[in-house]
Amino acid sequence: MQLVAQIVLNGVLLGGFYACMALGFSIVWGVMNVVNLAYGSLIMLGAYVTWFAVLQFGLPFAAALVLAAAAPFALGYVLQRLLLNRLAERSVFMTLIFTFGLNMALINLHLLLFSADVRSLPGVFGRDNIVLAGLSVPISRLVIFAVAMAMTLVLHALLNWTRVGNAIKATSFDPDAARLSGIDVPHIYALTFAIGGAIAGVTGALVSASYSFSPIAGENYTLKAFVVVVLGGLGSIPGAILGGIVLGVAENLASLFLDSGYRDAVG
Repeated sequence: MQLVAQIVLNGVLLGGFYACMALGFSIVWGVMNVVNLAYGSLIMLGAYVTWFAVLQFGLPFAAALVLAAAAPFALGYVLQRLLLNRLAERSVFMTLIFTFGLNMALINLHLLLFSADVRSLPGVFGRDNIVLAGLSVPISRLVIFAVAMAMTLVLHALLNWTRVGNAIKATSFDPDAARLSGIDVPHIYALTFAIGGAIAGVTGALVSASYSFSPIAGENYTLKAFVVVVLGGLGSIPGAILGGIVLGVAENLASLFLDSGYRDAVG
């Protein structure tokens, strides 16, 4: 029984990370009806920026986290403003083709700049555990869960308590009405895509501190984000949290009762 409780707890902590990861994917899909197939590569961009900032420049992880969010934010804004806004006016299939090509371009850019070697940032959060009610909790997992929940709360506050958030929600409900109300819809689309990129960058920073990664590892994260969004609903922050926790617990239970090779099949 304690083993099952430990597995469920690990799944909940993993689910918080999945929820944070899916938020950027969800907001872009929900607001702009764009399924961003390059989302996993944006996560890898954040991971590589963090890895480079910490190991090459000696920056603290907190500073690297800011850079990891800023790089995909800037890239996302430029791409959306210059290219995706034009393609979105045609059809959803054009955006799928574009984001698929963008994913291939980012993968090859990462291969060119960083090679295909597997990277990681071991020991950023330490390897110690704490014991809660007889259950062992790695401090690294706890920190990642806390950062993921903080990111979720920040996005919730942005969408519900700011003028920018109200503009994003208005644009998602009815772009034409938002345009008639004086909202710069192309700017809001670009800002939304950039926010999604920033969330991907933060996720990448967490990935670099807790997992090994490589240029081709992003596709798995895109798949998991897709699953969480489908479970939780488009643009729903509570849904993303619930969907992430459900997926995390289900994957861990599959490893216990079936085999670790079935984790992704469960998703």
